[in-house]
Amino acid sequence: MVTMNTNLTPFSALTPDIILNALDSIGLHSDGRLLALNSYENRVYQVGMADASFIVTKFYRPERWTTAAILEEHAFVQELFESEIPVVPAMPFGDNQTLIHADGFRFSVFPRQGGRVPELEGREKLEWMGRFIARIHAIGALKPFKERPTLDIANFGDEPRAYLLANNFIPADLIEAYRSVTEHALDGVRRCFERAGKVKTLRLHGDCYPGNILWTDDGPHFVDFDDSRMGPAIQDLWMLLSGDRAEMTVQLNHLLTGYRTFYDFDTRELHLIEALRTLRLIHYSAWIARRWDDPAFPMAFPWFDTPRYWQDRIIELREQIALMNEGPLELA
Repeated sequence: MVTMNTNLTPFSALTPDIILNALDSIGLHSDGRLLALNSYENRVYQVGMADASFIVTKFYRPERWTTAAILEEHAFVQELFESEIPVVPAMPFGDNQTLIHADGFRFSVFPRQGGRVPELEGREKLEWMGRFIARIHAIGALKPFKERPTLDIANFGDEPRAYLLANNFIPADLIEAYRSVTEHALDGVRRCFERAGKVKTLRLHGDCYPGNILWTDDGPHFVDFDDSRMGPAIQDLWMLLSGDRAEMTVQLNHLLTGYRTFYDFDTRELHLIEALRTLRLIHYSAWIARRWDDPAFPMAFPWFDTPRYWQDRIIELREQIALMNEGPLELA
């Protein structure tokens, strides 16, 4: 039986020697070059190989996902890859295994994918993105996840809010303001979901923002499906929108022009854009709070443990309440 590392600083034992020995155990012999990539939830490294090539390895945070849930993500990405969608699947080793156990950790290996974070400006790029996301959703709709959760108000709004209110992260003089604004914000989220009605859920990327897209001359490549889950299609579209309402309306129309080339879009989901943004804001604060004992988090988010952070979140959520009351963006 594998012993998982479950203490409050789960990566404290993840030394370079453990990483390189783990790779060596599956026949990947490094030349010692090890570069930590930008990841907080897991630990991700670019590793130089003895033949001068590179691979990327991800060491998963213990207890975040079950082994079955990680393998389900791997299978989904492989399914997309086999349908010629530009994603980066985990590499199989041994008995076709994509998740390997070593020294109390679980890890996977991926080909290194080049590219740059895209600047999503202009009709052509947005339509291109829309087409590829639609192709992901067409595959995602073929069957549901069994091991991964659904994005809903309970696990992205109610539970994170309760965690923050119960664990002394919010300054005492702001806690009632935060309690009130989140209560009203979640009431607004529920009204948005009621207006949308019973929309279809499917397998999603789940965290489809520009930082998880690498752009090359051949177009976008989608990486890091770690947050993949069931949810409405608009979840993979709204995070690509930016600017004021007028700018987002133009961007959304371009995205959906490309999207509808490959998959239908239920316009009722437009009611969910600001509701999903509101859920993400609450969930994001709780995510940092849950990881605060991980030394990487205070270093990366030093402003989290300050009154100013919570003042800004209260203002932000008040703005979201107003946006949810404005109604959905309009399609051309």
